[in-house]
Amino acid sequence: MKFTFFNTQKGKIILPVVLIFVWYFVYHYLQPFTDWLIFSALGMTKGEHLAETLWFFIFEFPKVLLLLTLIIFFVGIIRTFFTPERTKKALEGKRTFTGNIMASMLGIVTPFCSCSAIPLFFGFVEAGVPLGVTFSFLIAAPMINEVAVVLLYGMFGWKVALIYITTGLTIAIIAGWVIGKLKLEKWVEPWVYETKVGHNTLGDKKLHFSDRIKFGYEAIKEIVGKVWLYVALGIAVGAGAHGYVPAEFMASFMGKDVWYAVPLSVLIGIPLYSNAAGIIPIVSVLIEKGAALGTALAFMMSVIGLSLPEMIILRKVLKMPLIFTFIGVVGVGIMMVGFLFNFIF
Repeated sequence: MKFTFFNTQKGKIILPVVLIFVWYFVYHYLQPFTDWLIFSALGMTKGEHLAETLWFFIFEFPKVLLLLTLIIFFVGIIRTFFTPERTKKALEGKRTFTGNIMASMLGIVTPFCSCSAIPLFFGFVEAGVPLGVTFSFLIAAPMINEVAVVLLYGMFGWKVALIYITTGLTIAIIAGWVIGKLKLEKWVEPWVYETKVGHNTLGDKKLHFSDRIKFGYEAIKEIVGKVWLYVALGIAVGAGAHGYVPAEFMASFMGKDVWYAVPLSVLIGIPLYSNAAGIIPIVSVLIEKGAALGTALAFMMSVIGLSLPEMIILRKVLKMPLIFTFIGVVGVGIMMVGFLFNFIF
């Protein structure tokens, strides 16, 4: 059933305000409601495995989903100013460290996923963007996305979210710079340099504010429509671990005092496939159960930033030595971040 009110321009402007008020209400009243539902209405006992599992899911899922919807709307508007074509133009001619910094910053607000790796990659190469700068973009875009930031903020607070953004940018900048210094262009498939790419659907078209609002709503349908199930599944897995997994078990191999915890977590995370929506709720419970913050962040970054499906797709444009170099450089960066934060915290 369609509500025609929200098809009007007035409705599209009012709905974000409504979402903000709903988020405020949920943030302040969801916990007492969940307590009442689980421990009073259902008569369950606090501390029981099933009770804690249900409490975690009912409390986390609506809170995270509402925040995700709200933030993605505004990020969708921001992205209309950073289309892939404009991103390429901004990066053309930029070299050395400046280009790596710009590419990493643009990666945060520019749409990117594994399925778009190929056209973006040879689009950047065709536009004259250096290989190392391109890799800074490819690392930052999937690793530091609005879904990850929103979920981290919703579950851990702004400090952890800020740590994630800062470390992700640092890895993207330095790893791209290192790859650029190694002069690895010979390991890009020759056909990439011979391909001419077309312009995207937005290109340099000037958009009115109403058009940008429309893109914000399209972002909600596109992103939330795809990831809500991952959010639900991730929180469900996290809820099960929250209720049933002993803290001592997690601390035994992901704790701060286990020297091999960080590299083991990265190695485990690389072949796994998940997006931020699916992995962050699980990481939340890992930390709660005794995993060290740095170890958990390293695991999360390896899952998001070095997923096996992305490597398989990138094989169409990169030769294996460059792919292994990419995995190695980024993997070492992630491990350094893990060790650093385990030392600090």
